[in-house]
Amino acid sequence: MTDLPFELHVAFRYLLAKRKQAFISVISLISTLGVTVGVMALVIALALMTGLQQELRDRILGSNAHVYVFKTGGIADYRTEIPRLLAIPHVVGAAPAIQGMGLLSAAGDTVPIQIKGIDVALEPQVTDIARAIQSGSVSALPTPGGSGGGGADGILLGADLAAKLGVRVGDAVSLITTQGTVSPFGMLPRPRRLRVAGTFSLGLYEFDSTYGFVSLDVAKRLFAKDEVDLIQLRVDDIYRAGDIAKAIPAALGREYLTEDWAAMNKPLFSALWLEKMAISMTIGLIVMVAALNIVASLILLVMEKHRDIAILKTMGASARSVTAIFMIQGLIIGMVGTTVGASAGFAISYVLDRYKLIRVPVDVYQVSHVPFTVLPLDFALVVLAAVVVCFVATIYPSRQAARLDPAQALRYE
Repeated sequence: MTDLPFELHVAFRYLLAKRKQAFISVISLISTLGVTVGVMALVIALALMTGLQQELRDRILGSNAHVYVFKTGGIADYRTEIPRLLAIPHVVGAAPAIQGMGLLSAAGDTVPIQIKGIDVALEPQVTDIARAIQSGSVSALPTPGGSGGGGADGILLGADLAAKLGVRVGDAVSLITTQGTVSPFGMLPRPRRLRVAGTFSLGLYEFDSTYGFVSLDVAKRLFAKDEVDLIQLRVDDIYRAGDIAKAIPAALGREYLTEDWAAMNKPLFSALWLEKMAISMTIGLIVMVAALNIVASLILLVMEKHRDIAILKTMGASARSVTAIFMIQGLIIGMVGTTVGASAGFAISYVLDRYKLIRVPVDVYQVSHVPFTVLPLDFALVVLAAVVVCFVATIYPSRQAARLDPAQALRYE
């Protein structure tokens, strides 16, 4: 250490040399461990909340379109509307949809289902339905009898819904909608026989356990509709979906109404963001406690080394040099704790995410395991904040050391 600057050399000596008062060394060790634990916990907590946000966002966007377009008075011909919408800047896909509710029965079990009528050729442009197919195929929907024949129209079922009903590709199911048959006793529901054309898993339990897809023509017959309910859009930048949605009425007319994915899921992502901030602030208090330990450690060190400080000042050391010695010592404690804690937090987050070690109920959290994602910006902010807090903690005891009067310190030595 002979080539080190004077202040850094003394700071290392104070940290590494055996002291008469071992209690101070213990406090320094506790301070370092406190910073380590605080930074590690903060990195893991931010990785957890970020991973959960991104996982839910990706699955929601895979199951839903980015922008929904409605029209006052209805969409008479979606084939003429789609080219107009595709002409809007940043819109890369468009597909019509019809939505409705019903009751699906099979093998004595009856469950509620949300029916979505789709254009088989256009739907893969706006959702991930084609990639989500587990058995059967989307192309079997327009064919009477689906992929199993039999003359009945086809329906795609969510994997969890199909498992709940105990049906597979080719099995027959019965669907009851609000549209029925007029009789002397009023409107009576009329079951429609459908055949399972395939199963899908979009990754969201809400979709996989309650949704079914049919072709547009079948949906029109099921719900007695002559036109589609809405047109779904996919854009090239999900974060600009709100601006693109607002641009559609401005470009095509006020009769067009839009809603984007962010507005539809705002309560969910607002709650996740608030929880992320609350957890970060709470765990950040651990770093603050560690910083207080650094203050206590340096104050006790100043008390122990008052004679050494006095000798250094009589030998020509300036007040700035004395201040630097104790600031460097506190920064070393903080940087060692921050480095170890940040590295451990990153490693633990990677292992937990890579091997999916924390499992959660799918029907509650929509995901099967807790994902962890460490963003470079979050990681850098945690490291920087921890170092800054530790630096601030060194200011008071360092200034106290610099103000020490050598004559008073050596009077009784």
